[in-house]
Amino acid sequence: MSAWGELAEKNLTKGHGTGNDFVFLTDPEAAILLDAELVARVCDRHFGIGADGFIRAAKSESLAAGQALLEEHPNATWFMDYRNADGSISEMCGNGVRAYVEYLRTEGLIDLEIGDTVQIGTRAGVKTVARTEDGYAIDMGPWGFIHGDAARESGEDSQVSARGLKTPRAAVSITMGNPHTVTLLGSEAKLNGLDLTEQPLVTPRPPQGTNVEFVVPLELEHEEGAQVGAIRMRVHERGVGETLSCGTGACAAAAATRFWGGEEAPDEWLVHVPGGTLAVTFVTGPDELEHVVLAGPAEMVSTVVLR
Repeated sequence: MSAWGELAEKNLTKGHGTGNDFVFLTDPEAAILLDAELVARVCDRHFGIGADGFIRAAKSESLAAGQALLEEHPNATWFMDYRNADGSISEMCGNGVRAYVEYLRTEGLIDLEIGDTVQIGTRAGVKTVARTEDGYAIDMGPWGFIHGDAARESGEDSQVSARGLKTPRAAVSITMGNPHTVTLLGSEAKLNGLDLTEQPLVTPRPPQGTNVEFVVPLELEHEEGAQVGAIRMRVHERGVGETLSCGTGACAAAAATRFWGGEEAPDEWLVHVPGGTLAVTFVTGPDELEHVVLAGPAEMVSTVVLR
């Protein structure tokens, strides 16, 4: 058997959402064994294909996590089986969901016209994705403070140290179905000066790890007479390292910045990341909770066969 095991001679597709890149595999029955070592080799940028994550397109009924969703969401027939570049399983990836739907559509696995929606199963629940003129918009569900009222009352719950910062910075922990730690910087020069080749140190250390976002607020922008918040962001993703973009991270960063901004802060935000720009909007969901809608582009770029 090839060193690539069951992935040898399989078609794998490379795609991305604002530079956050993924390798995709169609395996409806989830029959292929995807151990962490194999996934890490495929995602290695020197010895493999190279990607921030690996996504298997599997039928929800074929995975325990998907089966648990089908009773309440029978239309969520496809499940995004997502792994980080180091092979570890992750709950959710906002850029990954957009790219996943684009993969399903371009592979002919689903039909989705502009304006139509599809439900996708993830380990962070079912996500409703709408196809737009220039990409996809996802209802990411409610956001929240990981440490609850303590963070809400004080505006911070942890400290972040990183190369390029002389002193630790206060941060707040946000959940988007996966964990995030967001810290505010005072200038774009400080943001540009960060060295994120090493994992930032978060204190107290989250037991399951965390994605760390560094943000700088920009001048409010105006679209059709409405104020739109804007931030620049860099992110270190757990199990990956620095990436050009992070969808859930953009949502968490916008939520934290909006919270720090007070009652006058806008509900619409543009998040500028190294790989492009994402739109984040806060809306009232059908459950009367505050939901986050993430919008941005996604595209497939190549098909690869492992030898």
